[in-house]
Amino acid sequence: MRQTDIDPSLATWEAAYARFETPLQERAKFRKRLRQLDALNLDRSSRILEIFCGRGNGMNAWADLGFNNVEGLDLSPRLLAQYDGPFKTHEADACNLPFNDHTFDILCVQGGLHHLPSTSHLAQSLDEARRVLKPTGRFLIIEPWETPFLRFVHRLSRTPLRHLWPKLDALAVMIDNERTTYEAWLAAGPTILTMIEERFAFEQRTIATGKLMAVTRPRPKT
Repeated sequence: MRQTDIDPSLATWEAAYARFETPLQERAKFRKRLRQLDALNLDRSSRILEIFCGRGNGMNAWADLGFNNVEGLDLSPRLLAQYDGPFKTHEADACNLPFNDHTFDILCVQGGLHHLPSTSHLAQSLDEARRVLKPTGRFLIIEPWETPFLRFVHRLSRTPLRHLWPKLDALAVMIDNERTTYEAWLAAGPTILTMIEERFAFEQRTIATGKLMAVTRPRPKT
């Protein structure tokens, strides 16, 4: 999920991530999101890559929906070791994907781009996503986004009430351990949309309840 070197703060983040929701809860969440992005209308034989795949529950969600040609990529070996499904995983950086051009029909990120340390890293990751996608491919993007709902959650997570709800407390720990990149991401919404649109055309885009959810297709490289 997080494209940085392994360090103590990352270990703390991963421990909080494990408390945030169970694998079954995460898998159900990802299935719901994929349905919202009309994944059921996609060709089941599509070759799919989940970047920032973490524990692999996004891959399992694709399998639950009938897709059987899925791969996952993440920089954290500890998260990849928790994956319990049948698909191939890659320990690699989303800014330097180890695949040939035009390899995949679908790329998907379900909460990972916001971990990148700078907009230059985001540009590299988006360029790589476009490179490995087929010209007719699709890039599904699900990322946190600045909305009134998310601002309310953040305010609540900074109060003692966070300790009454384990999920909120875990979220607060995750935010504390990625605050610089997370807050920079949320503050850069218009810039991020421009960067995406320079490389991809939006076919579907929804911003609500603290999430950007989009289906895009690659623009020809000029």
